Order: sequence, then C-alpha cells, then structure tokens
Amino acid sequence: MPRTPRSQGLSTLALHGGRDRPEPDTPVVQPIVQSVNFIQPFGTSEGLRYPRYGNVPNAEVVQRRLALLEGAEAALVLGSGMGATACALIALLRPGDHLLCSHWIYGGTHRLVTQEFATLGIDVTLVDPTETRGWRRRLRKETRALFLESPVNPTCRVLDLAPVSHIAKEEGLALVVDSTFASPINFRPIEHGADVVIHSATKYLNGHHDVLGGAVLGTASYVEEVRQKMIIWGQAPDPFACWLLERGLKTLDVRIKRHNENAMQVAEWCASRKEFKRVHYSGLAAHPDHAIAAQQMDGFGGMMAVELAGGAKAADKMLKRLTLFRHAPSLGGVDSLVSEPRHTSHSHLTSAERAKLGVPDGFLRLSIGIEDADDLIADLSQAVS
Repeated sequence: MPRTPRSQGLSTLALHGGRDRPEPDTPVVQPIVQSVNFIQPFGTSEGLRYPRYGNVPNAEVVQRRLALLEGAEAALVLGSGMGATACALIALLRPGDHLLCSHWIYGGTHRLVTQEFATLGIDVTLVDPTETRGWRRRLRKETRALFLESPVNPTCRVLDLAPVSHIAKEEGLALVVDSTFASPINFRPIEHGADVVIHSATKYLNGHHDVLGGAVLGTASYVEEVRQKMIIWGQAPDPFACWLLERGLKTLDVRIKRHNENAMQVAEWCASRKEFKRVHYSGLAAHPDHAIAAQQMDGFGGMMAVELAGGAKAADKMLKRLTLFRHAPSLGGVDSLVSEPRHTSHSHLTSAERAKLGVPDGFLRLSIGIEDADDLIADLSQAVS
C-alpha cells in the first residue's frame, strides 16, 4: 500500500489531526456527541449516520487522526482489538481461502485463526516468522494474506518486515501487521511494505486503561470492506469510547517517549541482576532482534519481559511483593503493569507448549509506565531481594 505523506510531525498530528479548520466559537476540545440517532434527510439514504456504522462525529475525528499518524488512506475504530483483528481478516478472506500466519501471535488471535476460522472454511498455516523460506514454501494457490505481529506479544521479539513484504508484493498478497506493541510513534508498518495495520486501541493509543477499542488501517476501499463486517458483527464503539480514545491520542507522542526511556532503564537494571535468567527487551544489545529493531523502529517501546531464575515459584513470590507494578492483564497505559501469560493469554496451552513458544514458567511480561524509573527499579529490587 502506498504511504500517505505526512504534512506535519507526529506530535502535532496526535494533537490536531483529523479536526476541521477552527471557526469562531469552535470548542478547543472535541465535544462528545452522545447520541444514537441523527436527523436524516428526506428521500435519500445519503448522509445516514448511526453509531453502529462507525460514522458518527467522534468516531470520524479519531479515525482521520489515526490514518494520518499511520500514513494510511483510511482508518476504522472498532469495539475491541480482537474485533479489529477478526473483521480485518474476514474482510480479506472467504471460505476456501488460505491464510499464512506467524506462529508468534497473541493468544486470542491464535484461537481465532486456529479454531474459529476452521468453522468458516478458512485454512490457516502457522510458520516460524524468522524463516523467510518458510513463508515462501508454505504458499498455496489459495493463499490470500500473510499475518504477523511485531513486536510480538508477549516475548517482545521484533520481526523484519522487509523479506515478508517482498514475498507479499511478489505474490500479490495482502500483508497484515498487528502493531499494537509499537504504536505509530515507534513503528509505522505501511512505511515498511504492510498493506493493513491493526491495533488494540485499548493499549498505547488510548494509554489510560479506561477504553476498550481496536483500529484497522489501510486503503479506503479495504477499510470500507472492514466497516461492512463491523456493521454486521456489531463491533462498533460508542461515541464516548471514541472521545476518550481521541483524548488519549493527544499525549501519545510524549507518553511513548517516556515509555521508551523508562523501559530501557528498567531492562538494563534487570539484565544486571542474577535473579533474572533472561531479559527480553529489543533495546538491549544482547537481544536477538536488536539490530532489526534499531533499523526498523524509532524507539524500542515500553514492553519487556523477564524470566525468573527460580521459575514459577520465584515469579509468584515476586508478584506478591510488588507495590508499584499492578498485577493486571492489559498493557500500554501510563501505569506500570505486570502479567503472567501462563495465567492469561497462554492459559489454554500446556507448560511444554508455552515453553516452545518462548514463554516458560517463570516468565513475566512488564508494561513499563511513565512513573519515575528509579521508583520502578526500587519496586522490582525489593520484590526480588
């Protein structure tokens, strides 16, 4: 998909993108239009507005802003990240089609593509995303799209989009990228050959742990296809959720930069401690994808993971002693959170299956917030001492 050039910087677009030129008496803050119904003109279907259609004022403002931030032609905001993923893929695939999918994906997405898609007659093949030849070898004449996450939840691996996008372009296939962990401040997949970008807007885009939402970005014609799926499957957000998301976007640039700085400091401290067997953060030179992340991203992000040397028992002890880090399953907000994938996104897998995916017992995912980094390190220190 061709990139839509930006007329302003990302921090400016995050604040003002998508709003009309102000007239006298225009509110500085976008008003909440908390109405389900809008007056319709007589004798025409043109101009029909309805929240489930994704075309009410608060939705349209935030959708235009997201498109500008990602460099996409259009964007659609949905009721959840999983709603976004499901509608985005269903808009591309039909019964009898084949999806080539990275093996390293979020647990909910794994269930969608390996269980639900089978009931729709869509075949899915999971591949090791680091093996370029593996993507090509598993192509079929029925293949319609390639799907991957980067950075990966929860292992924080970073995938090189260049070889995968080359295959997609060469074969005329759609490349779909879930970029939730990065946000458009750190990474814009369309600039690297992606056709479709997905976000769980619950995470960094909103950033305050108070909105459930998702976003799909791509060409205008494709986003319209996704909108039709959203209408049928009832995945539209309400106006207040859109207003909260638009408010959250205003601080996206400054929040992400603080997340990046804090995570680097916390990761470096963890890497110096014997209590942690491994530290997963692409900003560390020892990370297997450090070079890819440094070349492909504008920042290493606020997500990291650690493996406790003492395994599950050590993790349990650490979780009970943390005071600043809150034990909660989400991520990407201003408050620092810690979660244990074996009891959340990967709870449907056995211990051996989780270990094979790089999520052994004793693995904790850390969403680094915007608190003082020294205080976060002190909290971790007392929890593992």
